Amino acid sequence: MNKYIKFVIAALIIIAGVFLILNRQWGWGIVLIVLSAIPITLFFKNENILLAFWQLRKQNMEKAAKFLSNITNYKSQLHKSQYGYFHYLQALTTAQDNPQKTEGLMKKALDYGLNMKHDRAMAKLNLAASALSKGRKNEAQKLLEEAKQLDSAGMMTDQIKMMKEQLKMPTMQKHMHNPNMRNRGKFF
Repeated sequence: MNKYIKFVIAALIIIAGVFLILNRQWGWGIVLIVLSAIPITLFFKNENILLAFWQLRKQNMEKAAKFLSNITNYKSQLHKSQYGYFHYLQALTTAQDNPQKTEGLMKKALDYGLNMKHDRAMAKLNLAASALSKGRKNEAQKLLEEAKQLDSAGMMTDQIKMMKEQLKMPTMQKHMHNPNMRNRGKFF
């Protein structure tokens, strides 16, 4: 549903509430005016994103992805403050199935902006994991430090320590995948 339709619905509910108050039905008029806060709230906090967050808390990735798929055009359906969270949730739901797509979505989420520090820390941690898997150790180290600074509650300290341990491990050199190159200097 287009985000501006929610304002029209709220306006119609307020008009109906005022009409009821003017016809001396105070109780129902006040109830309708209070209920008009729901579509106004849903303008700023999209219902599909809220339901996707709820399903992520329950570790149900399929349902979270289903709710996110209800958003067909995020620029017309979401408020600008939720663009980042839309991409963030898409990255989290597709992380296991399609890890290559996760890095781009997390970068978009950080570009659009995430309000909560722990969300930004999680995004940086995912970007660090992606950079480490592609062999970009310096970038991974920088992203891990940023994630550590953003993780003020200490919720991701174990993951950050694990990633730092992986950074310390020596990487396989480029020629090690060729068995003929291993013995190159041995006989010559």
